[in-house]
Amino acid sequence: MTYQYSGTTRGDERSMAVLAHLSAIIAMVLSAGWLSFVGPLLVWLLYKDRSRFVRRAAAGSFNFNIWAWVMNIVAWICMFTVILIPVSIGLWIVAGIMTLWCHIKGALRAANGDTYDYPASIRILN
Repeated sequence: MTYQYSGTTRGDERSMAVLAHLSAIIAMVLSAGWLSFVGPLLVWLLYKDRSRFVRRAAAGSFNFNIWAWVMNIVAWICMFTVILIPVSIGLWIVAGIMTLWCHIKGALRAANGDTYDYPASIRILN
């Protein structure tokens, strides 16, 4: 479900919401995928009490990254079984494409003042 926040969100709130979504991709590139949750977590910690819009964007991004982490851990476990190597490669491809697609889509929605609900997530932050 998409909620429209247009008219009630300031430009800085939209910018921080966009950063919450894109920081996961930036951190993923800089840390080879290991710290993709850090950017959204920092935005959430800084804005959780200031803006409901930014808090929701950062929490969604963080929760989605936890799901992607679980997918990667399962893929690594499958990789060590040798026979499941094709499964692990498939999981990495799915997680990678979904990560890029969903974070970019979330950033575009946030830039327009809309929220984005990720298709998969492990709900930790609200």
